[in-house]
Amino acid sequence: MTIHAHALLFDNDGTLVSSLASVDRCWARWAGEYGITAEEFARVELHGRPAAEIAADLLPADVVPQAVARIEDLEVEDVPGGVHLLPGTRALLDALPADRWAVVTSATRRLAEARLDAVGILPKTLVAADDVTRGKPDPEPYLLAARTLGVDPARCVVFEDAPAGLAAGRAAGMATVALATTHRADELDADLVVTDLSALSVLVTDGGVEISARA
Repeated sequence: MTIHAHALLFDNDGTLVSSLASVDRCWARWAGEYGITAEEFARVELHGRPAAEIAADLLPADVVPQAVARIEDLEVEDVPGGVHLLPGTRALLDALPADRWAVVTSATRRLAEARLDAVGILPKTLVAADDVTRGKPDPEPYLLAARTLGVDPARCVVFEDAPAGLAAGRAAGMATVALATTHRADELDADLVVTDLSALSVLVTDGGVEISARA
């Protein structure tokens, strides 16, 4: 299968980089500090959603701003040694012109930039939780990325590992590629499902980018 696009939009955590151990470590500490039981925490979908939404599911509204600031501090402090590139990330991004791709993340800009900087990824365009009023699964983050790049949403491809992100991409009218890095392949609804970015090849042409699964 080959997908043709003018721009490629990448989630970060679980797509370009892995920070799962760091996320689990920091959120477990955060939950303990706020007296949230393991049972309460287990009922909340964590991956692929903004921290503010997660905190709002667990805490009174007046506590949420301080709690969000706290988890951001914990995660930024944990970045050294807590983040690494996923297979295929470097080769794929190096093959793309800077104006043909963006990172679209549910993390705050401060946290996203810390994680990306730690692995040497410097996107020209970054859309973070601070930039939108509604996070994934709402399409707003991906629509903003398309607008920033000056590309028709219908000509964009979203790369995601989480159901919430894939839902956002579909709602934005974009093609979707799912990476089975944090969820099983049968849990992911996308136009194309692969193990990770190393399973893909890209060809840049005058007319755009062709993405296909390696034979």
